[in-house]
Amino acid sequence: MKVILEHISPDENSSFRVLHIKDIPISELNWQYHYHPEIEIVCVLKGKGTRHVGYHKSHFEDGALALIGSNIPHSGLGLNATDPHEEIVIQFREEILSLPEGEPDSSLIKKLLEMSRYGVLFSSDVKKKIIPKLELITQAGGYTRYLLLLDLLFELSKTEDFELMNTEIMPYTIVSRNRTRLEAVFTYVENGYQNEVDIQQAAELANLTKPAFCNFFKKATSLTFVEFVNRYRIDKACILLSQEKSIAESCYATGFNNITYFNKIFKKYTKTTPGQFIRSL
Repeated sequence: MKVILEHISPDENSSFRVLHIKDIPISELNWQYHYHPEIEIVCVLKGKGTRHVGYHKSHFEDGALALIGSNIPHSGLGLNATDPHEEIVIQFREEILSLPEGEPDSSLIKKLLEMSRYGVLFSSDVKKKIIPKLELITQAGGYTRYLLLLDLLFELSKTEDFELMNTEIMPYTIVSRNRTRLEAVFTYVENGYQNEVDIQQAAELANLTKPAFCNFFKKATSLTFVEFVNRYRIDKACILLSQEKSIAESCYATGFNNITYFNKIFKKYTKTTPGQFIRSL
């Protein structure tokens, strides 16, 4: 699993970038863990997958709308998704926004952008309301498109129907300085989560002693290594359950060897039991 700095260029004749991803198989798209100076609005119109924004990691079933601040390490919301998948992404630098000082509307947008540093997750109701505006932006050009972006941000700034995905800001410098180590550990977990994952081997891959590795990993991810592995496994289990695999199949296929323990960890990270999760699909 790579950790990359993504270089983003605005669209031609525009100060920001707009992507409308649809009718493309998930297997042909890249959802790597990355960061970039641009603020990002991402709306999954339909589909399911994983939100991994900063320290936050969770599974979604019926689309998602998120605002991701500048340089927050994150994966694309199509991570672990299944076809069909459709999303609209807007990426812009804060300095392109002309926000007059002292204006109430400007203050609301500035507050929204400040909150984006924690990652903002909007409700499904807000998502449904915003989709027509996003679709207009994908079709517009020139100054009209810029005005539509301001209107969209103002609309989002007025709602209180959201939650912050992180309680603290993840410094991207921690990720960028330790990119090689994190890539080695992430790849180890990604390739071996179905089997026993050994913290000593992870430490060796990071070229650290076990105590030093534990300190490093907690500082870099705000999670212990065991918590990270369990979260990763539960995320994979959610996908299997949504594909009509049984609880037992999902348990053993994701590296758990005890269903009671699996149920306990599943509820810890999803706030629901595997049985309740299946019934909610």
